[in-house]
Amino acid sequence: MTRLPSAFLTRPIAHRGYHNTADGRIENSPSAFAAAISAGYGIELDLQLSQDGVAMVFHDDTLDRLTGETGPVRSRDAADLQTIPLRGGSDTIPTLALVLAQVGGAVPLLIELKDQHGAMGDTDGRLERAAIDALTGYEGPVALMSFNPHMVAKIADLAPGLPRGLISSAWRKSDEPHVPVARRAELAAIPDFDRVGADFLSHDRSDLDSPRVEQLKSRGVPILCWTVRSAEQEHEARLVADNITFEGYAA
Repeated sequence: MTRLPSAFLTRPIAHRGYHNTADGRIENSPSAFAAAISAGYGIELDLQLSQDGVAMVFHDDTLDRLTGETGPVRSRDAADLQTIPLRGGSDTIPTLALVLAQVGGAVPLLIELKDQHGAMGDTDGRLERAAIDALTGYEGPVALMSFNPHMVAKIADLAPGLPRGLISSAWRKSDEPHVPVARRAELAAIPDFDRVGADFLSHDRSDLDSPRVEQLKSRGVPILCWTVRSAEQEHEARLVADNITFEGYAA
């Protein structure tokens, strides 16, 4: 039986918050999360690790794209990262703890732990521990997920009661060029779903006709998908997926 709360299947999930750069709502920012809460959407967000072991809400492993700073997120302490403005908005990089306090259980939180290995191999477990520590005492609907099955397995070890899922895709070279071809071929078959005790799958919306996705759906596994960017894509995705992660329009 899945541990995934039903709230994750009943309202669209805003990808990195309900962000809109033109309005100064940058991805993974408190402003984007406030907009999602106001609109009644669930929230998907990403985690990277600070040098001093704090879960930071940020997508990339480097600061270059989203801020005026450069270099790895993991080379800066949390206190330093929280002073860095997000380019195009008024927010700075938040900690997971700050975002949890902001959301306060108002909407479901779908939390992606970004790969810390570089090629989807085994990790040191620091980000997994940091995320779970931050979630201690949090009472809202929450689920953790990762592309890296080793990280999902670590979550299962550290917090077996927390809902957890695998993120998957066709693992094309154009999407994940840094992952060796043999590893991409392995991951594309989604071989680790049962081994890591996953409760749900979040799959690339352009690959929802995958036989493996069909097989898992036939077992009753909840299927989420990413990233839907139009009403037309949403209609197509919902022929297979139980819910969508979206951006760029009002789902």
